[in-house]
Amino acid sequence: MNGSESDYFYDSADGLRLYCRVYAAQRPGGLPVLCLPGLTRNSRDFVALATHLRAEREVLTADLRGRGRSAWDPDPSHYQLPTYIQDAWSLMDSRSLDCGLVVGTSLGALMGLGMAAMKPDRIAGVVLNDAGPEIDPAGVRRIAEYAGKLPPVTSWTEAAAQAKSIYGLALPGLTDEEWLDYARQGYRENADGIPVPDIDPKISEAFKTPSTAARDMWPLYSLIKGVPLLVIRGAMSDLLSAATVARMAREKKDLQQIAVANRGHAPLLNEPECLLAIDTFLAQHGRDKQAVSSEA
Repeated sequence: MNGSESDYFYDSADGLRLYCRVYAAQRPGGLPVLCLPGLTRNSRDFVALATHLRAEREVLTADLRGRGRSAWDPDPSHYQLPTYIQDAWSLMDSRSLDCGLVVGTSLGALMGLGMAAMKPDRIAGVVLNDAGPEIDPAGVRRIAEYAGKLPPVTSWTEAAAQAKSIYGLALPGLTDEEWLDYARQGYRENADGIPVPDIDPKISEAFKTPSTAARDMWPLYSLIKGVPLLVIRGAMSDLLSAATVARMAREKKDLQQIAVANRGHAPLLNEPECLLAIDTFLAQHGRDKQAVSSEA
């Protein structure tokens, strides 16, 4: 481990030990960024982005409960959006962060929307990676088919092939080496050295009683007035439709948006157009006011 990155553990409101990877800022001056992953993913998805952004701001990449190095919840009914949002506030509070920006992928994007609506004074901006206030049922059905239900593999080669079988249509053009890297982000080795998905399989129970609130967040979206939003949509996404993004733009005139070619659900955020859009957005909305006043 190098001095610019560190492991950070904190406690949730209900007593779970949760994990976050901290990337220290090289030149402090920007507001910190909290990166929140998708349903079956974890903090390792944001390594490239965090390494890029840490030039002038601290970056926190979180493992949601039941994923990565965070504890599994003994009560699977807690694997739901309101609990995840509370965990994010607990992380910010534990770091004494009064205000920050959110970059969220899929489920993480929904968390960002909820946080912006609940406490707009604490969220300076949200980057929504391929999710918004309306989720396409086709994408939900596809995710429900594999979340917590993957057949076992026996090697990293098989894990890479399994990852490609699930995400290949959404991420065309990745090399075998890149698929292996992607598998290493989503799997971990068990005690026998065999790759297994790095999640609690019981997160899939959330799909047995789907919350209508998680599907239709337009009322919540309408409450977000003063928090800037950037929506990144995979041009081939089956979770965030072009029509939903168009409605988002109609209802929020200052919405920033890009579509990423050759990407479905969800862009990796290491694509050049994603990095440029995020850099531009953070430059506009992610300046630390205290740093600015001290420079004056």
